[in-house]
Amino acid sequence: MKRYLLAIVALVLAANVAAQSEIRIGIIGLDTSHSTAFTQLINGGDEEWAEGYRVVAAYPYGSQVIKSAYERIPEYTEKVKEYGVEIVGSIDELLEKVDCVLLETNDGNLHLEQAVAVFKAGKPCFIDKPLAATLPQAMVICELAELYNAKFFTSSTLRYTPRNQELRAEAAGKVKGADCFSPHTQEPTHPEYGFYGIHGIETLYTVMGRGCVAVSRIATTKDHVVVGEWEDGRIGTFRAFLDGTQLYGGTVYTDRHRAEVAGGYIGYKDLLKEILRFFRTGEEPIAREESLEIFAFMRAANLSGERGGARVTLEEAYRSAEKEAKKLLKQYK
Repeated sequence: MKRYLLAIVALVLAANVAAQSEIRIGIIGLDTSHSTAFTQLINGGDEEWAEGYRVVAAYPYGSQVIKSAYERIPEYTEKVKEYGVEIVGSIDELLEKVDCVLLETNDGNLHLEQAVAVFKAGKPCFIDKPLAATLPQAMVICELAELYNAKFFTSSTLRYTPRNQELRAEAAGKVKGADCFSPHTQEPTHPEYGFYGIHGIETLYTVMGRGCVAVSRIATTKDHVVVGEWEDGRIGTFRAFLDGTQLYGGTVYTDRHRAEVAGGYIGYKDLLKEILRFFRTGEEPIAREESLEIFAFMRAANLSGERGGARVTLEEAYRSAEKEAKKLLKQYK
């Protein structure tokens, strides 16, 4: 009965949001440049596609342990205030003032706690990458979204570059395999790849889709190469640059020819357009199963690294995360 009632409440809230002339957006976390960039695009008044949306409030506090993140908070707080954004003292206060939430906190370890508050309030939520810091946390976020009938999706900017969306739609032919790459800067508070290497892994999943069953990892002090086996026999690889090389992109192999994967920064407009469409319609553009599989891919790659490159299935990665996920679920349910 409780889940049924929550579903009714969620549907009513979603209908109310869709019918509003202006959708009020709140931001959690002013410790990333995404927060200021999104605010400028939405509130700046220069983008026709952003009409009918406004960032009205922000809760600034995100990471308290990642220096490169928390040092930005004062500067970014002042920047969003220039666009008429009210700074609030708690997430609960924020949720009283908004219809939808951009969860932008730089530290994935905080996303579970913050997302649960948004889910309970019945607000649609975009969770910026990474969805969480670990696979168990990501599993619980998805479980709690189901429990509270909450709408959310997560993505990096690279997924929504027009070129990568064309490849996803097989405009260049049926995808037979792909090799993708990105920088990988290790953040001690996150497992390997979870903080920055996820860019290249999500690019790989953008063009390949879900369905990876096993991975193996080759590692040196300069590069990691993770080889993924898909259930239909395709192979996709992710190369992580550890030496500071700032390259993003890749190659897709189709049944017609070889195609280049888009990489690098081209702005936030394409991602933000998708976020705003989601806020208006409530339609999640990315399957939660795919977002979870990205984390299982990373966990399996790390297990492979611990075992000298041995093949590790994603099924094992999920199983190894279940105990911690169940413990977290009890804590936040």
